[in-house]
Amino acid sequence: MRALARIVSGHRTAWAVLAGALVLTGLLFALLPGAKSESSPPSGLPDSSQAAQVTNELASFPSAGSTVAIVVWSAGSDRLDDADVAAIETRASSLAKLSSTPQAVRPQVSDDGTAVLVAVPLDAAQVGDDVSTVASMLRTAASTDLPVGVTASLTGPVGFQDDVSNAFAGADFRLLLVTVIVVAVLLIVTYRSPVLWIVPLAVVGAADALAGRVVGALAGPLGIDVDASISGILSVLVFGAGTNYALLLVARYREELTRQPDRHRAMRTAVTSAGPAIAASGGTVALSLITLLLASLSGNRALGFACAIGVVVAILFALIALPAALVVCGRGLFWPFVPRFETATSASAGTAGGAGRRGRARHGFWEGLGRRVARRPVVVIGASVVGLAVLCLGLGGYAVGLSQTAQLLGSPESVTGQQIIDRSFSAGLTSSTTVLAPDAEADAAITLATDTTGVSTAAASETARGLTRIDVQLSAEPESDAAFATIERLRTAYADADGPLSTTIVGGSDATALDQKDAAQHDLDLIAPIILAIVFAILAVLLRSLVAPVLLIASVMATFAASLGTSTWIFQHALGFPALDTSVTLYAFLFLVALGVDYNIFLTTRAREESLTHGTREGMIRALSSTGAVVTSAGIVLAAVFAVLGVLPVVALTQVGVIVCIGVLLDTLVVRTVLVPAIVFTVGDRFWWPGRRGSVAPGSGSVSASGSVSGSGGA
Repeated sequence: MRALARIVSGHRTAWAVLAGALVLTGLLFALLPGAKSESSPPSGLPDSSQAAQVTNELASFPSAGSTVAIVVWSAGSDRLDDADVAAIETRASSLAKLSSTPQAVRPQVSDDGTAVLVAVPLDAAQVGDDVSTVASMLRTAASTDLPVGVTASLTGPVGFQDDVSNAFAGADFRLLLVTVIVVAVLLIVTYRSPVLWIVPLAVVGAADALAGRVVGALAGPLGIDVDASISGILSVLVFGAGTNYALLLVARYREELTRQPDRHRAMRTAVTSAGPAIAASGGTVALSLITLLLASLSGNRALGFACAIGVVVAILFALIALPAALVVCGRGLFWPFVPRFETATSASAGTAGGAGRRGRARHGFWEGLGRRVARRPVVVIGASVVGLAVLCLGLGGYAVGLSQTAQLLGSPESVTGQQIIDRSFSAGLTSSTTVLAPDAEADAAITLATDTTGVSTAAASETARGLTRIDVQLSAEPESDAAFATIERLRTAYADADGPLSTTIVGGSDATALDQKDAAQHDLDLIAPIILAIVFAILAVLLRSLVAPVLLIASVMATFAASLGTSTWIFQHALGFPALDTSVTLYAFLFLVALGVDYNIFLTTRAREESLTHGTREGMIRALSSTGAVVTSAGIVLAAVFAVLGVLPVVALTQVGVIVCIGVLLDTLVVRTVLVPAIVFTVGDRFWWPGRRGSVAPGSGSVSASGSVSGSGGA
């Protein structure tokens, strides 16, 4: 780190580094292809899942490459009269002209006479190439010249695919714009300068743009599908983490500018001191993300791949481009609060008069808070634990798995159409459950399916490669718990059957959603312990302690549980979300544990540095005094940036944003601010065991029971 610090802060080398960074970034932008993200990610299931096996087998069937759009007409709760039905039949004829199987487009009137439904078979390749155009054509054909009061809604696989695509239309720009505005405002408030915020924001923005390019260039050749949701999380993470690293470096640089007349030496010291913490915290996040490559779901692997690259790029820009840019711009960048060098004489006079600037800083809010916590650390620990435990009570309502209609915010047309079908037809009419049975066992497979609770109908449709396709209609809403239960009953019944019938497999949309849910739980069970082991190892190496990592990880886990409990209560009682999406818990755990440890790293590395001179107790107080403001600012920025995910009308991203936002605020304002210092005050020098304990350098005074330093070296 010292060699890097000399290069990025040198009188001539700083200019060379900045110019080199600009040229290299420009070349990469020119040479690397732009990222192309899919709006709707594939299921990404492992080959071992039955749903994936069914999908693979269906590729050889005659109907391979087909999909279906569902159009439903209604007049609210009123019955449709003969004129309404006649007009709808005319519209159905128009829809048949757009279908790959026109003769299959037949209107079906509901028993209560309030709705008419038609299924429109379509070519899947055509839909996949331009779902928006296909959906627009279907809507025009279905709604032209309808009677007053009658409306048409496009739903089913094509309708939901189009609504998801529309949800992400322009998402990259919208998300980036809101993120930049949020970060800019918070940096201006933090720095209280009309100029300084521009440099960190420009550096982080360049890192985000370059990370997207690198991910896009590598994803294709590696066979990784990066969808729009992953691109959104990538931008949020790079802006959040990159801004955090910038805040830490700028704060240490500002501090050193008051101690050294040469800004180049000040930056060298800042990079040498803050660089290891930035590298360790960023490395923790990157390594934690890399563990997602072990996941069974391809979407999780893609997120780990993309975001790990993003964090590495953010670290490089924070430790190379940012220091060089700050040094080149000079002290005036901090205008109007330009940090001035304090000579030994002025510092001594200030200390004697009780008005030294550093003396005032140390006796500010954060030092006062640290000393108050130090007086009654056990009480603080108890109060903090009780408060976090209360927030965990929300976990009593914890549930995973959203129905298809609950995955988008607002009331998109596909959801409205599905609600009409649920009310007037069978709720499972628009979902597709496919059973593949050996040809000789087809009749037995149909009988077993119709005898299964939750199945409305089952009928054979086509055969290929010795297998018969049986189309099964469930009575439950698509992707609901009831639908999942029916799928599980079907699979169990076939698996328990005798002879070749036991090889029957069940797939389709509901089965795919169920297998995704199970795979997501598997990934969480596998990856969470690995992430904790990585965090423990990094903390142990950085702090040279075995006790500190255990206590810090415990505090972060408490934050995760409290934020998950609080968010669950908010989702169910305030936002109306019945459950969490399947991937939310893993993503929230990953970001909260990895990013939450960042703030503990910033605090405890400074505490360890100070403890070597002032002792563990006083060292923690000084560390809290030095890092309190900057870490709090960093936490608020990160929380606000993740909250920006809520601008996208996708429930899963909103849930991730809310959980991480709450968790980061809890970690920043409670855990790192009072709980961790209280733990250190209680444990004392044993916090650093078996490494070197906090001690007081000879001649610098001793640490009193109250935590103040006495003697000739006291402040």
